[in-house]
Amino acid sequence: MTITKSKPGLIILSDIWGREKSCWIDYYTAILKKNFEITYYDCCELGKIDKTDYSEENLHRQFLDGGIDRAVSNLMLSEKSNITVLAFSIGGTIAWKASLEGLRTDRIFAVSSTRLRKETERPDCVVESFYGENDVYKPDNDWSLKLNIQSRIIKDEDHYLYQRKEFAEMMSKRINHLAQHFQCKQ
Repeated sequence: MTITKSKPGLIILSDIWGREKSCWIDYYTAILKKNFEITYYDCCELGKIDKTDYSEENLHRQFLDGGIDRAVSNLMLSEKSNITVLAFSIGGTIAWKASLEGLRTDRIFAVSSTRLRKETERPDCVVESFYGENDVYKPDNDWSLKLNIQSRIIKDEDHYLYQRKEFAEMMSKRINHLAQHFQCKQ
């Protein structure tokens, strides 16, 4: 009799733009689906953000005016088992806050999640953050040290580094490698 292990869960949280501008997400899922059961969340849908005015300023304002909190609540209603999170921009803030509220998170990979610079309490899980060197809103080194966060600064990149295929491949391979390493230890 062969016992088949199920794949661990991985949720992917979009950036501020949500599903409409996330064709780049395929760069990640093509690699990650080998080792994970993937669930993709549009953060605008989680936060009940009105996209009638689909401008960055409007979306950002709505997230700050209650959208982040709604997204956290809705994510926690949807996810009940231990998960790994790959989150982009505003998605990283949502993952972080949900983890602080009790979302069962093993690991958070936060990419270009610049609002984390305002956080003072760390979730009880492994957190790795990635920022472009040229992203003016990235947290400083003191923040990373104070909260014991592994932050990686990617040379010559900006906020949208996660939309580039090369970065997606590097990130996905890292996540897969860590998943395989963790499964071998069990």
